Order: sequence, then structure tokens, then C-alpha cells
Amino acid sequence: MKLKTTILIISTTLFFACQSNTSNEKSTELKVLYTKDIEDQKAAELVSTMMDAMGGSKEWEGLKYVSWTFFGARHLVWDKMNNRVRIESPKDSSIYLVNLNDGTGKYAYNGQETLKGEKLVERLKRGKSIWINDMYWLFMPFKLYDQGVTVKYLGSDTTLIGVKADVLELTFDQVGNTPENKYEVFVDAEEHLIKQWRFFKEAKQDTASRTWPWDNYKDHNGLMLSSERTDSSGPSNVRVYDYLDDKVFTSFEPFSFY
Repeated sequence: MKLKTTILIISTTLFFACQSNTSNEKSTELKVLYTKDIEDQKAAELVSTMMDAMGGSKEWEGLKYVSWTFFGARHLVWDKMNNRVRIESPKDSSIYLVNLNDGTGKYAYNGQETLKGEKLVERLKRGKSIWINDMYWLFMPFKLYDQGVTVKYLGSDTTLIGVKADVLELTFDQVGNTPENKYEVFVDAEEHLIKQWRFFKEAKQDTASRTWPWDNYKDHNGLMLSSERTDSSGPSNVRVYDYLDDKVFTSFEPFSFY
């Protein structure tokens, strides 16, 4: 009886050890995948550490659906698995349903589909542009690895509230809505989370156009996301889902963002 129990314990231990090793290997593979094109080695190391602090590459890969409100003006829900987005803009009573892969979708004003042909195509392009902008305010830390983004380590500095940080510079080559922009992100030296970002309208500028906090992190199914920021900028009302009905992205039926 003792022998069987011992064998069972050893087998179980080996099983979980193998599972843990597989998980660690997968996580390492993803981190390498995300950082392999960052030429600045110090920047690559910081980005990898930051990814871990935010929950890890596996959690990011596993994100299914997320909704949020942008600057209190509009609501978005993103189907990350299939790359679709629903955008509701109460200000002009419009709803965008956009397939971000091929640009197809629907648009409604006051609950009615009103556009077809080229006018619809242009409106859906507008919807994708909105998503690119609004998504960046929530998921920028996970977009440092995108093709066309150059990340450089600038050195140490402190945020406006005195947090010691490592500073990364982000510049862009034909990617995003405004590739002429530049950002500097301040990564907390102890927590390894971004705590501030500086915006430069033109990459050649020496002085930032604006500086915002990137703070007030909360755990969303294992992902640490910054919302409800101390200056009320950017995203709020963030919710993560494991399942949403397909009609959220195909129908103009009401969706509750709260």
C-alpha cells in the first residue's frame, strides 16, 4: 500500500513538474518572439521584464474579449481572438461593427444602417482608426513589439511624482495612425510597470507636447491594466470576458458596457 502511494505521489509530482516546465518553455518562447526584433539589448530586457510584471505573454495571448470606455466619449469591445471590434459613440448615436482583418463590417446611425458602397467603406476605415487610437491608450505596453516600432533605452529618470524609472523611446516607421509621433515611456525601476508616458507630436521635437500618468493598475483575469487613471485620461470601465455572443460583433442589438 505504501509503495503504491509513493508511486502515485512521484507520478503526480512528475506530471506537474512537466506541466510547469512546458508552461515555462512556452512563456519563454513567447517572450523571445515578442522581443527578438528589438535591437537595443537593454530595451529588450526591460520590455521582457515589463511583460512579466503585466501578467506575462501567455496571459496576453490568452485574452479573448475586452471592453472599455475611452475618455468617457465612446465605448469599445474588442474580440481579440478574431480581431473584430464594436464601437459605440453616444455623442453622434453611431455604432461601428468592424472586422479589423479585412475592413468589412456594418455601420448604423440612430440604430439604422444608412450607408453602402464606398461611403460605408470610408466609415469602416474611420472605425478602424478609432480602434487603433483608443486601443493604444490601454494596450500600448503590449504593442512595443509590433513591426515598424523602434524601441531604444534612454537611461534613468524620475516621473513627475518622483518615481525612479528607466526610460524607453518609441518611434514608428509607417505603422499606426500617426507614425510621425514619438513617445517616451517611464518604467518603474522597482515594479517594472509603465507609470508615465510623454507624447511628442513630431519625433524631432526635444520637448514633449504632453505628459500623462499611466497608473492605477488593476488585475483583469491575470493581466495588469492601467485604467481609471489619476488624471482621468484615457480608458475607464475596463472589463474582460471569457465569452461573448457573436451577435455583439454582427448585430446592432444593445450591448451593456456597464
